[in-house]
Amino acid sequence: QVQLVESGEGLVQTGGSLRLSCAASGRTFSAFDSAWFRQAPGKERDVVATISRSGASTNYADSVKGRFTISRDNAKSTVYLQMNNLKPEDTAIYYCAARPMAGGYNYWGQGTQVTVSS
Repeated sequence: QVQLVESGEGLVQTGGSLRLSCAASGRTFSAFDSAWFRQAPGKERDVVATISRSGASTNYADSVKGRFTISRDNAKSTVYLQMNNLKPEDTAIYYCAARPMAGGYNYWGQGTQVTVSS
C-alpha cells in the first residue's frame, strides 16, 4: 500500500506560478511510476504529467507542455508539479497518483485545489 498526500493548493492570478507536492508513505516509493491528474468542474479527470519511477522519463499533456514540470525526489518520497504561466483553464482539483507497474494507477491522493483568476 502507498498513501499519497498532496499539498500546495492556492489561488493565483493569470501568469502566476504554483508548486504542488505529493508526499508518499508506505511501500518503497521508488518502485512506483507517478503522475498528476486534474479534474475541472463538470469535466472528466485527465492526466497532466507522468514520471517514471527513476525520474528519467516524463510526459505531458499538450495543454501544459512548456509550462508545467513534473519531478520527483525518491529520497524524500515526494513528487512535485511546478506550474508556471498559469491560465484560468488550469483551474481544477489536482490529484497525485502512483502505480507499481504498467497499467492503471492504483493509488490516489485526496486532491488539492488550484484556482487561477483572470
